[in-house]
Amino acid sequence: MKFSLAFVTIIISSIQLVAQETIPFRLTKHNNLIIQTLINEKDTLDLMFQISMNDAALSPNRIRHANSIQFENEISDNNSIQIGNLQWENIRFFDNEYSGHESDGKIGKVLFQNKIFGIDYDQNQFVIYNELPNLTDYQEIPLLTDGEFFLISADSIFDWQPTELYFLLQSGFSGAIMYSNEVAKTNQLNQVLTIYKEQEYSDSQGNKIISKQAILPYFHFANTVLKDVKVGFFKGEARVQTQNYFGADLMKRFNWIFDVKNEKAYIKPSKYLRDKYYENEQ
Repeated sequence: MKFSLAFVTIIISSIQLVAQETIPFRLTKHNNLIIQTLINEKDTLDLMFQISMNDAALSPNRIRHANSIQFENEISDNNSIQIGNLQWENIRFFDNEYSGHESDGKIGKVLFQNKIFGIDYDQNQFVIYNELPNLTDYQEIPLLTDGEFFLISADSIFDWQPTELYFLLQSGFSGAIMYSNEVAKTNQLNQVLTIYKEQEYSDSQGNKIISKQAILPYFHFANTVLKDVKVGFFKGEARVQTQNYFGADLMKRFNWIFDVKNEKAYIKPSKYLRDKYYENEQ
């Protein structure tokens, strides 16, 4: 079969219109997405992508220096970021915000500037789209936005009863699920789930904090059922966890496309769907 040059040109052009740019990332053993960046054309930093923030931040535990970022009251404006051939201007950095393992800081959704974007765990890349791509094999789910936060709904099976909850997408949390204090108390998770690990420690005020690691028999997200998911929660009120986290260990089990303007996300299972679960960290 022969194709004319004009036909081939049309096909290539249509592909370019949909998939505009890609940004490579490195997935660590802690499920963090690390992007190598050049800051202000001077400093090379490994920044963790944090889906629950818009701007950027440097960690007090960073290994690499970033002398080109000048802070005033722990805020620095008008910075540039370069990733490969892509460059962003007028980036705000906050100072002394903790980040994930193997990172010097974190970067949020400013990279996508209100465009449709995808997280492709199979190819280790972000994709920035001008319009929705081919969604074959993807499932549409509602996406709620609350300021910088993205929230999705899913069913947790507590004592054989499905409970629909909203979860904040939290790519900076290495584990699978963290339940809020309210959910833990209301659903008596300390009694209905199998606890496999308990840790007691004190905060800076000397209050004792008890963290629990447990096994959730079934977790129903969209049309996928996950079994024996490792989850975490806190006992008591000394540590206040106000949100349910849908963490990086769950996020990596799917490839994502986010259409924020229309409050929709699209997911399909990734190659990590049935991987062993990460042990939650506090």
